[in-house]
Amino acid sequence: MVARISTGKSIRAMLYYNENKVGEKEANLIMASGFAGDIESMSVGQKLHRFTHLTQLKPNVKTNALHISLNFHSSEDLSNAKLQQIAAAYMEKIGFGDQPFLVYRHHDAAHQHLHIVTTNITAASERIDLHDIGRKLSEPARKQIEEDFKLVKAESKTFNMEAAIKPVDIKKAKYGHLPTKRAMSNVITAVIRDYRFTSLAELNAALKCFNVVALRGEEHTAMFQKKGLMYSLLDDKGNPVGVPIKASAFYTKPTFRNLEVKFELNKGIRKLYKEELAKRIDGLFDNYRSITASKFEAEAKQVSITVNFRKNDKGELFGITYIDHKNKNVFNGSDLGKAYSAKGITERFGKTNRFARSEEQFISRPAQRISKGQENTPATYLETPKQTNFLAMALAKTQPDYGAGVPRKKKRKKRSQQQDQELTL
Repeated sequence: MVARISTGKSIRAMLYYNENKVGEKEANLIMASGFAGDIESMSVGQKLHRFTHLTQLKPNVKTNALHISLNFHSSEDLSNAKLQQIAAAYMEKIGFGDQPFLVYRHHDAAHQHLHIVTTNITAASERIDLHDIGRKLSEPARKQIEEDFKLVKAESKTFNMEAAIKPVDIKKAKYGHLPTKRAMSNVITAVIRDYRFTSLAELNAALKCFNVVALRGEEHTAMFQKKGLMYSLLDDKGNPVGVPIKASAFYTKPTFRNLEVKFELNKGIRKLYKEELAKRIDGLFDNYRSITASKFEAEAKQVSITVNFRKNDKGELFGITYIDHKNKNVFNGSDLGKAYSAKGITERFGKTNRFARSEEQFISRPAQRISKGQENTPATYLETPKQTNFLAMALAKTQPDYGAGVPRKKKRKKRSQQQDQELTL
């Protein structure tokens, strides 16, 4: 099980997000704790009033809303009764057992998952501390629940959260109409809530995995200068299509100013996963003496990493971004270290500074000592993948042997003559 907690200042937005899912037949309410009366007959306004009554008891607390998602392995088929038990146990262990909360079962992903909405303001007008709640309370609760309910453990190799968010189906979407907005909203809300990014470019790297992009416009436009933001669908080639929608039109208000707050918060949290991602990238090279860009991308995908090579108009590589779907983080290569930057990765591909745009096969030889003056000798590679291994071996043998570094006879002769002259003097 994977538990994700997001805090906010609008209980209304969190509640309406889930209620809209119910209206779209993509979720259903399976549990209401701390609500009097028949929850089935309650309106959205009545549910909202239960929460706002508590938040008004301590109006000086701005961050007063909690949105939690509990995600289960795709192989698990849990009944509503079992999910209710898990939700109740989890909320009790993180200190929210006495708080009113609503539990929604969502059906918009390949795996079963719950969304829980609650507030951290108690009936006694006290605030429940949310600082570091994920590490201190949620993680121990998650692990204990995995044991108690015999769930697939999040640390297991079989647990893959890459399918947690469904990409927008471009063919089904009707550009500019409500279904398009809902489809985009599902992706935008989930990515901003679950992924950690520190810039708009990094957010877009994650959004593009699900056929959505955020647009600021050209620098000279009023929208850019006023920090406006719009979201658009992407076609199969990655180009924006349809009518863009303003960020302020979405329930969760994913505006640029709100995202800037997320950028700063994510900087500290993301550091915890930096080393682990670097090790997983290093592991992609373990079984290869040399590797092409396309093979590297394919191998990375197998371990839940999307690699985004950034090129200029001439097709030259100038940057690389890693989207870690396992831990939900986005990193520029240079943020991980020089070895993971665009230059560092291409050097590890085939010991050359030329990016393999097609499937060039690089000849890889064991490391040899290079004599002085030969450092800039260009590496040898095959121009097309159609050439045989025999030809590769033949070309490799034509390279000078830099291993021994035997001194030249001419130099030895000059050195000897000079010594004779010194002796005669």
